[in-house]
Amino acid sequence: MYGTGKNRGIIPVSVLATTDPVLRDSALFGLLMDAPGVVAVRHDIYEDHLRRVVQDAGGVVEDVLVPLEHACLSCAVREDAVPTIARLARDGRWTHVLLALPVSAEPLPAARALAAETRPGGALAHTRVATSFTVIDAETLQQDLFGDDTLVERGLELTVDDERSVGEALAAQIEQADLVVTSASPSPTTSGLLDRLRGAGTRRVDGLHALSAVDLGAATHSPSRAERRAHPLGAVATTGSGAVPEDRSWTLELRSALPFHPERLLDRIEDLSSGGLRARGVFHVADRPGLACLWDGAGGQLAVADLGPWSEVCAGTAPHTRIVVVGVADDRGPGAGVVDDRQRLREAFHAALCTPEEVAAGVEWLWREDHLAPWLGARSA
Repeated sequence: MYGTGKNRGIIPVSVLATTDPVLRDSALFGLLMDAPGVVAVRHDIYEDHLRRVVQDAGGVVEDVLVPLEHACLSCAVREDAVPTIARLARDGRWTHVLLALPVSAEPLPAARALAAETRPGGALAHTRVATSFTVIDAETLQQDLFGDDTLVERGLELTVDDERSVGEALAAQIEQADLVVTSASPSPTTSGLLDRLRGAGTRRVDGLHALSAVDLGAATHSPSRAERRAHPLGAVATTGSGAVPEDRSWTLELRSALPFHPERLLDRIEDLSSGGLRARGVFHVADRPGLACLWDGAGGQLAVADLGPWSEVCAGTAPHTRIVVVGVADDRGPGAGVVDDRQRLREAFHAALCTPEEVAAGVEWLWREDHLAPWLGARSA
């Protein structure tokens, strides 16, 4: 995935996503000072406008307020970023463009939009997407990921109706990025969590001092691999960073060919989602044959949704239920023992599944009360 970029005249573009404005600015400053020819485009979103700041090692080049003309703020960032990056890459003064997204934004949508414009005839045909990367606070990762703080409570929301938890935004950034950068050397458990969450074939760098503009620019972003990492089927049941006694992180894969029983799923939903967990995957339900459903939980929140027909969303795979859960064994101290959620999750998962006999009921399910309509929408007849 990472190779040397030797395209003469083609300017590399790297995309930065964080949930911490201080880390974002620290990373940008270090990269601007790290190598000549680097220019950064930083976006911040406010209620009715977008602020674009362009800076290089010499200081601020531009500081512009752009009115927001529609409700899609991620669209507004892309609409401003593409022509800005195109202009900077043609300027001749710079050899590498950094795009710093608004705090809490996911990197995939921006990288996807930029990559589409790098094709022949596109506005960014003279550039290439080199790396999408995220910078995380090694000291607060566990609290940020598993705590119940929302983005609104921390003043990090992208829109007035952004109801995401901090953990949801942070997990998505880690899972989608080509490169995960820590603020400092992480603890064994934090190290294990990062390696369990980040996608297959990605890299990790510990410490902002180890972040290099040259390395970012020499990499090659793969849009197809990024899409696979972000797909609900892309959750990796990794073993983490190795057998380190101090690492209390764990991964649990819950998998079955059987669908969930709609009523028992509701009965067990709290057991399956409560506690400090990051969980994502796909599932199907007996009363919605052929439908793929999303399971996405972090920061004390759980989202389930209708993804569409299984044959389209998860092409090439038979309907199944698979949820990958990442957590930390909680040492409550002397005499209190260690709290490990894995057995509770296994029991709740298997209790919520249909039996083979119940699955055999077939179309009879469609005559029963639709208990999941508030979450998945009314089922098709």
